[in-house]
Amino acid sequence: MGGGESLRKLWGLFWRPSVTWSFGAIFIGGLAAGIIMWGGFNTALEYTNTTEFCLSCHEMKVGEEWRESTHFQNPSGVTAGCPDCHVPKEWTAKVARKIAATSDLYYHILGTIDTPEKFEAKRPEMAERVWARMTASGSRECKNCHAYESMDFHNQSQRAQEKMQPASEKDTPCVECHTGLAHKRPPRDD
Repeated sequence: MGGGESLRKLWGLFWRPSVTWSFGAIFIGGLAAGIIMWGGFNTALEYTNTTEFCLSCHEMKVGEEWRESTHFQNPSGVTAGCPDCHVPKEWTAKVARKIAATSDLYYHILGTIDTPEKFEAKRPEMAERVWARMTASGSRECKNCHAYESMDFHNQSQRAQEKMQPASEKDTPCVECHTGLAHKRPPRDD
């Protein structure tokens, strides 16, 4: 029996009606399995989208910096956690970001960033990637909270007005001027 004939037989088995299960039972079973799998995927996605999960890596000591920043404690009492700044809200962009973030696991397993010292040594390079991604998206995550359209320029300081109004007109990405707000700013190559 040739490879082509084996493939045809396998294909035929795949499409042949079941002798022991009705179409309805197979459909309902498949639907239930799909719901359970989707629920599990979505639960895992949401679990990995929490500040607690982000700060659970022993080598990242950025939590202390964040807790000292205005994104954690401020007069309004509004807190922006890791996902608010680093993960898009739109589902497809969120999944793409999560997939890209698996490189952190890869580098941890390789031993590239598995200690606080190694993490700090790689931090400028990682920060550059974050800034590039945020610039490319037009600082999409920043603008979830800091939309130019919602700014009351007249209630800003004179210096802020002079900077923010032209930035608003050009739709300048926030990270072009604002880095090092929630974390200490590693050296930048520019």
